[in-house]
Amino acid sequence: MGFKSRLSTLWAPPQLNPVTKKARSIPLLNPLDRHGRVFFFSWMGFMIAFWAWYTFPPLLTVTIREDLHLTKTQVANSNIVSLSATLLIRLISGPLCDAIGPRKVFALVLLLGSIPVGLAPLIHNAAGLYTIRFFIGILGASFVPCQVWCTLWFDRNVVGTANGLAGGWGNAGGGVTYFIMPAVFDSLVGKGLTPGKAWRVTFVVPLGGGPTATKQSKPTSPSPPLTQPTRPPTPIRSSLSQAPLPPALHPPPAHPTPTLAPRKSKAPLPLPPSPRPKPCHPLPPEIPLPPSLHTAIPILLSPQCLFHVLTYACSFGGELAINAVLSSYYLSLFPTKLTQTTASNYAAIFGFLNFLTRPLGGVIADLLYNLAPARYKLWSKKLWITTCGVLTGSLLILIGLYKSPSLAVTIALVCVMAFFHEAGNGANFALLPHVFPQANGLLSGVTGAGGNLGGVVFAIVLRFMDGGTNYSKGFWVIGIVHVVVNLAVCWVRPVAES
Repeated sequence: MGFKSRLSTLWAPPQLNPVTKKARSIPLLNPLDRHGRVFFFSWMGFMIAFWAWYTFPPLLTVTIREDLHLTKTQVANSNIVSLSATLLIRLISGPLCDAIGPRKVFALVLLLGSIPVGLAPLIHNAAGLYTIRFFIGILGASFVPCQVWCTLWFDRNVVGTANGLAGGWGNAGGGVTYFIMPAVFDSLVGKGLTPGKAWRVTFVVPLGGGPTATKQSKPTSPSPPLTQPTRPPTPIRSSLSQAPLPPALHPPPAHPTPTLAPRKSKAPLPLPPSPRPKPCHPLPPEIPLPPSLHTAIPILLSPQCLFHVLTYACSFGGELAINAVLSSYYLSLFPTKLTQTTASNYAAIFGFLNFLTRPLGGVIADLLYNLAPARYKLWSKKLWITTCGVLTGSLLILIGLYKSPSLAVTIALVCVMAFFHEAGNGANFALLPHVFPQANGLLSGVTGAGGNLGGVVFAIVLRFMDGGTNYSKGFWVIGIVHVVVNLAVCWVRPVAES
């Protein structure tokens, strides 16, 4: 395929898999196409949710902490509380995606998470902060329907790229909030509002995003092409049930046998000549199974599930924990050079890199998959996940142990670390759709919850490093965990032999 042909896939209607009806390219610039609309609302909805989810950290380090008379320990505790809620909702949203479809789950999460954003200006103490941040954490669960939605609409040759782009552009909401919230706050203070009132009014800005995204996506985004969640599976199944089976699968006996005793003769029965039936497509394994303990337990106990949960706990969990403290980290290193706003702007780079880094993780995984020999296609994706995890851990150790830091070198190291950190997220969800395609929602939900579990663990690590003030020490401890965990599970087969 030439360059012009590849470029045209950005707006041309995609070629579809004849069995699953999934797109084999991503029409990024064609929202009129149904696959293009699904992709657009997947990443846009997740970006709005991530922005609202992280509205507190940019202003929490100085302004909100001083207004509510909080200690640094209470600020660290609120970060842990926020991640805990997301963990619980992600565990629920995965099976819900299999049961009722990702679009409805997406809308529900956005609507429920928007309510506490509107109530945030009413808090006046640490208890109120904990409560509001817990319920705002619901928005973090939007990642699961985002990824399941893309997986149901894009074929295996591009699913890593689709998930990486949607997840990465959505994750960039963490960078958006670090730019917008301080800018709006400074503007309101400049117009005469006190800091205590200005930060409360600032929360009006992200409030309308969730309901707006829900309202726009519901009438314009169709249900998945393979199976409708609210009715029995597609015409594919019914047509296959009527298709003739090969004669070797049901040979007619020469004479009816009145007994059920097994036939002792080893000679095969003669088969009458019959024309070979027309080939039909096999039943696609991507049709979701109804959620049940019978189907869920073997998946949850599999080594493949363990691999994705642990590696994503490192990559996405580390990203969440670092994103919550990065502006505080910069301020602690350079208190005379930076203000709250400039520190937030530098911290925003970490989130904005998701526009490029997480999609690249999926793109590289798909390239490795398409270039590798058939026997090693899935192994190539898996080894890319391990590589990202080990390099991320090594760079975190370097950042944590770096003595006499300069601002430029520190930001450069964080950016290089962010590349592998965030690419690891995209790589993980490039392999995941291959593992248990009939239970993709369940595995996505559990893996996403694993990311938040990692975020909680790493937030606790940062909380107890000299009372939540020694961020450098916390970074190198987190780096060691990255290296050890990724090497410990590198032996797991990408897909179970069964």
